Amino acid sequence: MPDNAPELITVGRVSVDLYPTVEGPMRDVRTLQKSVGGTATNVAVAAARLGRRAALVTKVGDDAFGDDIIHALSDRFGVDTRWVSTHPTLKTPLAFAELNPRADPNIIFYREPSGPDMEITEADVSSLPVEHAGILWIPATRFSHEPSRSTVISLLKRRNRARHTILDLDWRYQFWPDEVTATAAIQPMLVHFSVIIGNREECRIAVGTAEPEAAADAILAQGAECAVIKLGGDGVMVATATGQRELVEPYPVEAVCGLGAGDAFGGAFCDSLLSGLDFVEAARRGNAAGAIVAARLLCADDMPYRHEVDQVRAHGAVT
Repeated sequence: MPDNAPELITVGRVSVDLYPTVEGPMRDVRTLQKSVGGTATNVAVAAARLGRRAALVTKVGDDAFGDDIIHALSDRFGVDTRWVSTHPTLKTPLAFAELNPRADPNIIFYREPSGPDMEITEADVSSLPVEHAGILWIPATRFSHEPSRSTVISLLKRRNRARHTILDLDWRYQFWPDEVTATAAIQPMLVHFSVIIGNREECRIAVGTAEPEAAADAILAQGAECAVIKLGGDGVMVATATGQRELVEPYPVEAVCGLGAGDAFGGAFCDSLLSGLDFVEAARRGNAAGAIVAARLLCADDMPYRHEVDQVRAHGAVT
């Protein structure tokens, strides 16, 4: 593989994110701070911030916000944008974070009539080296609309469940007509992944139960090597096909904004796997990265550097 081949490929949502500087309902907000966001985007940025060659597959609008995103990804964050394309008519999405409350903000999406990232076609990814990347990361929202769904399925067939093919269950109700439709779309896709990550609610949608042990059993029964069940303030449960079950404790933190912590977890988790660490240590480093971002306002711009994750691991807290 060439020297510039991506170690990590993420496929999915991108937006311009706008964050209030005060907590409370949007009607009380007078100032917004701009960043870049979207689950797959944040994971790619988080991994790149840790020194990985991360490529993002997405699509933006042919507008000033799309131009801003492409330049931010490449110039500010060091993400490979070779597979970030432009849609001729759809607008670049906006996402407003309502810090009401800070720990669990409400996201207000502007993606009408559709986000360009849902219009990724097989032609857009024909040169993507999906068979060779160390990690392929797919959020479940990719299965909510066409042509995104068919394009991602074709990538998964090319990937052939290579280690590590990761599904982020990423439940966003705004992307689905109802839960039944989401379950019907996501469940058949589980067999394509070697690692599946989700919180209790996301597991309920995907496998029919929010109980962590039962959810892990259901995921591993689909042939996955590892299930990572996020338990909020209780930490993360790691379950493997070899019978390992371990609760990874969280790092205490006073939340400034709950958004992006899970994506920081994902970036550090991927970095750890690419470093040859096991799933439990990857989750520990993921928790450290997530705690750092929870103590900050933004997502992409506030993803931690390696020395910051190391510091939290060493001291056991965000300092």
